[in-house]
Amino acid sequence: MTTELEESLRIRKIKEGTVIDHINPGNALYVLKILKISGKEGNIISVAMNVPSGKLKSGYKDVVKIENRELDPNEINVIALISPYATISIIRDMNIVSKMRVKLPDEIVNVGIKCINPNCITNSNEPVNTHFKLRSSDPLEIECVYCNKTMTYNDILQNLV
Repeated sequence: MTTELEESLRIRKIKEGTVIDHINPGNALYVLKILKISGKEGNIISVAMNVPSGKLKSGYKDVVKIENRELDPNEINVIALISPYATISIIRDMNIVSKMRVKLPDEIVNVGIKCINPNCITNSNEPVNTHFKLRSSDPLEIECVYCNKTMTYNDILQNLV
Protein backbone atom coordinates (compact mmCIF):
# COMPACT_ATOMS: atom_id res chain seq x y z
CA MET A 1 0.00 0.00 0.00
CA THR A 2 1.31 3.44 -0.96
CA THR A 3 1.39 6.08 1.72
CA GLU A 4 0.35 9.69 1.18
CA LEU A 5 3.97 10.81 1.62
CA GLU A 6 5.16 8.36 -1.07
CA GLU A 7 2.43 9.63 -3.44
CA SER A 8 3.47 13.25 -2.89
CA LEU A 9 7.13 12.49 -3.57
CA ARG A 10 6.60 11.10 -7.08
CA ILE A 11 7.06 14.55 -8.62
CA ARG A 12 8.04 17.54 -6.55
CA LYS A 13 6.40 20.95 -6.78
CA ILE A 14 7.93 23.48 -9.13
CA LYS A 15 8.65 27.12 -8.36
CA GLU A 16 8.09 28.53 -11.86
CA GLY A 17 6.77 26.97 -15.04
CA THR A 18 3.93 24.89 -16.45
CA VAL A 19 2.14 21.78 -15.25
CA ILE A 20 0.20 19.77 -17.85
CA ASP A 21 -2.16 17.46 -15.98
CA HIS A 22 -4.86 14.94 -16.96
CA ILE A 23 -3.00 13.86 -20.09
CA ASN A 24 -4.42 10.64 -21.52
CA PRO A 25 -2.41 7.76 -20.02
CA GLY A 26 0.62 6.90 -22.10
CA ASN A 27 0.54 10.17 -24.09
CA ALA A 28 2.98 12.36 -22.11
CA LEU A 29 5.79 11.72 -24.58
CA TYR A 30 3.52 12.72 -27.49
CA VAL A 31 2.76 15.98 -25.66
CA LEU A 32 6.49 16.66 -25.32
CA LYS A 33 6.98 15.87 -28.99
CA ILE A 34 4.21 18.19 -30.21
CA LEU A 35 5.64 20.96 -28.00
CA LYS A 36 9.11 20.25 -29.51
CA ILE A 37 10.58 19.58 -26.07
CA SER A 38 13.54 17.23 -26.33
CA GLY A 39 15.06 17.75 -22.88
CA LYS A 40 18.07 19.56 -24.36
CA GLU A 41 16.54 23.01 -23.78
CA GLY A 42 17.99 23.25 -20.27
CA ASN A 43 14.66 23.18 -18.43
CA ILE A 44 13.96 20.50 -15.86
CA ILE A 45 11.18 18.28 -17.22
CA SER A 46 9.32 15.87 -14.94
CA VAL A 47 7.13 13.19 -16.49
CA ALA A 48 4.83 10.84 -14.61
CA MET A 49 2.96 8.24 -16.62
CA ASN A 50 0.01 6.05 -15.64
CA VAL A 51 -0.59 7.83 -12.33
CA PRO A 52 -3.91 6.98 -10.65
CA SER A 53 -6.63 9.53 -11.47
CA GLY A 54 -10.19 9.83 -10.29
CA LYS A 55 -11.03 12.25 -13.12
CA LEU A 56 -10.32 10.27 -16.29
CA LYS A 57 -12.46 7.29 -17.35
CA SER A 58 -9.41 5.05 -17.59
CA GLY A 59 -8.55 5.71 -13.95
CA TYR A 60 -5.04 6.80 -14.95
CA LYS A 61 -3.35 9.92 -16.29
CA ASP A 62 0.04 11.32 -17.26
CA VAL A 63 1.50 14.54 -15.87
CA VAL A 64 4.27 16.75 -17.32
CA LYS A 65 5.98 19.56 -15.40
CA ILE A 66 8.19 22.01 -17.28
CA GLU A 67 10.24 24.23 -15.04
CA ASN A 68 10.98 27.86 -15.98
CA ARG A 69 8.81 27.83 -19.10
CA GLU A 70 5.27 29.04 -19.62
CA LEU A 71 3.38 27.73 -22.63
CA ASP A 72 1.78 30.22 -24.99
CA PRO A 73 -1.93 29.94 -25.91
CA ASN A 74 -1.22 28.25 -29.26
CA GLU A 75 0.91 25.57 -27.58
CA ILE A 76 -1.75 25.04 -24.93
CA ASN A 77 -4.53 24.42 -27.44
CA VAL A 78 -2.44 22.15 -29.65
CA ILE A 79 -2.12 19.78 -26.67
CA ALA A 80 -5.86 19.17 -27.12
CA LEU A 81 -5.02 17.23 -30.31
CA ILE A 82 -3.19 14.67 -28.16
CA SER A 83 -5.18 14.89 -24.95
CA PRO A 84 -8.53 16.75 -25.09
CA TYR A 85 -9.10 16.70 -21.30
CA ALA A 86 -5.70 18.04 -20.27
CA THR A 87 -5.44 20.97 -17.89
CA ILE A 88 -2.66 23.53 -17.88
CA SER A 89 -1.48 25.30 -14.74
CA ILE A 90 0.94 28.22 -14.89
CA ILE A 91 3.06 28.32 -11.75
CA ARG A 92 4.82 31.40 -10.37
CA ASP A 93 6.58 31.48 -7.00
CA MET A 94 5.15 27.99 -6.27
CA ASN A 95 1.55 29.23 -6.68
CA ILE A 96 -0.93 28.47 -9.44
CA VAL A 97 -1.60 31.82 -11.13
CA SER A 98 -3.62 30.44 -14.02
CA LYS A 99 -5.39 27.14 -14.65
CA MET A 100 -7.19 26.29 -17.87
CA ARG A 101 -8.51 23.36 -19.81
CA VAL A 102 -7.18 22.86 -23.34
CA LYS A 103 -9.53 23.64 -26.21
CA LEU A 104 -9.28 22.27 -29.73
CA PRO A 105 -8.29 25.12 -32.05
CA ASP A 106 -10.28 25.70 -35.25
CA GLU A 107 -7.00 25.96 -37.18
CA ILE A 108 -3.64 24.32 -36.56
CA VAL A 109 -0.77 26.10 -38.28
CA ASN A 110 2.91 25.13 -38.38
CA VAL A 111 2.72 22.71 -35.47
CA GLY A 112 4.73 19.49 -35.22
CA ILE A 113 2.34 17.46 -37.37
CA LYS A 114 2.99 16.55 -40.99
CA CYS A 115 0.23 15.86 -43.49
CA ILE A 116 -0.55 12.19 -44.00
CA ASN A 117 -0.52 12.69 -47.79
CA PRO A 118 3.06 12.14 -49.05
CA ASN A 119 2.22 14.17 -52.18
CA CYS A 120 1.02 17.22 -50.21
CA ILE A 121 2.96 20.41 -50.92
CA THR A 122 3.83 20.60 -47.22
CA ASN A 123 5.81 17.35 -47.58
CA SER A 124 7.91 18.72 -50.46
CA ASN A 125 10.90 21.01 -50.29
CA GLU A 126 8.66 24.05 -50.73
CA PRO A 127 8.76 26.60 -47.90
CA VAL A 128 5.11 26.02 -46.91
CA ASN A 129 3.89 25.67 -43.33
CA THR A 130 1.45 22.92 -42.47
CA HIS A 131 -2.10 24.17 -42.02
CA PHE A 132 -5.03 22.10 -40.83
CA LYS A 133 -8.66 22.90 -40.05
CA LEU A 134 -10.68 21.13 -37.40
CA ARG A 135 -13.40 19.04 -39.05
CA SER A 136 -14.69 17.22 -35.99
CA SER A 137 -13.82 17.10 -32.32
CA ASP A 138 -15.55 13.78 -31.58
CA PRO A 139 -14.21 11.76 -33.24
CA LEU A 140 -11.17 13.97 -33.79
CA GLU A 141 -10.59 14.81 -37.46
CA ILE A 142 -8.45 17.55 -38.97
CA GLU A 143 -8.16 18.41 -42.66
CA CYS A 144 -5.14 19.73 -44.55
CA VAL A 145 -6.06 23.04 -46.23
CA TYR A 146 -3.72 22.31 -49.16
CA CYS A 147 -4.68 18.76 -50.19
CA ASN A 148 -7.94 18.25 -48.23
CA LYS A 149 -6.67 14.97 -46.74
CA THR A 150 -8.45 14.13 -43.48
CA MET A 151 -6.45 12.90 -40.50
CA THR A 152 -7.80 11.07 -37.45
CA TYR A 153 -6.43 10.94 -33.90
CA ASN A 154 -4.24 7.91 -34.73
CA ASP A 155 -2.97 9.59 -37.91
CA ILE A 156 -1.96 12.63 -35.86
CA LEU A 157 -0.03 10.50 -33.35
CA GLN A 158 1.76 8.67 -36.18
CA ASN A 159 2.68 11.90 -38.01
CA LEU A 160 4.18 13.96 -35.22
CA VAL A 161 7.54 15.41 -36.21
